[in-house]
Amino acid sequence: MKMTFSYLLLILMVIVIVYPLLWTIGASFNPGNSLVSTSLIPANPTLSHYRRLFANEGSLFYGQWYWNSLKISFFTMVLSLVFVSMTAYSFSRFRFKGRKNGLVLFLLLQMIPQFSALIAIFVLAQMLGLINSHALLILIYVGGQIPMNTYLLKGYFDSIPLDLDESAKIDGASNTRIFLQIILPLSRPMLAVVAMNGFTGPLGDFALSSVLLRNPEYYTLPIGLYKLVTDKMGASYTTFAAGAILISIPIALVFLALQKHFVSGLTAGGTKG
Repeated sequence: MKMTFSYLLLILMVIVIVYPLLWTIGASFNPGNSLVSTSLIPANPTLSHYRRLFANEGSLFYGQWYWNSLKISFFTMVLSLVFVSMTAYSFSRFRFKGRKNGLVLFLLLQMIPQFSALIAIFVLAQMLGLINSHALLILIYVGGQIPMNTYLLKGYFDSIPLDLDESAKIDGASNTRIFLQIILPLSRPMLAVVAMNGFTGPLGDFALSSVLLRNPEYYTLPIGLYKLVTDKMGASYTTFAAGAILISIPIALVFLALQKHFVSGLTAGGTKG
């Protein structure tokens, strides 16, 4: 009875997750602009919406928006891994003044909604002349990734036995070498989580990027697709569906690239001899 209930629950979850995705894919191949006539399996499928995205008509810069989003997501992911791993290692392995207060501060910062600082961020960007700056956007995204991911990674670092550090120090290893050659390789599963968070966060952000990016050629995909539907193409929701489907491709590729680290982390441990 319990197994039957579990299977039914899993099937229900799969339907809830997969059906909207299949419906969006069907809409992207459906002729016309309206979602009213959209079916799960289009009767006359067409690639016209995908061709329209890359036609660069008027102020439609979908290819440029795609590149902007990938660039911002990639650098956010890399910088997040660097700063989060170093921060988490410091909080996990060292005892210093203000350590507990720092952890509490990180927790409080994570609880503050991002949109509450939009006005301050906009004013700061104007003062610095950094409106339409992808560099500023990346720095803000990286800063937003640090608090919660530091908590996650610190907890994982704490689970790695200190005996490994002490054995390495006896052999003459420095803290830097311990961090790079022992701690990080053993933390690949959580590093993969941090990488996924850093990559997918900017791809789904609309509020912050819409405040800082004003010219169409600097837009990221969320802003560009929103403008595409509301301003330029007369609410072409099927074209929007095609653009939304293409967003999932880099996310799927990154997940597939990191999948082996998720799996290997489940079977490897810090006490493995």
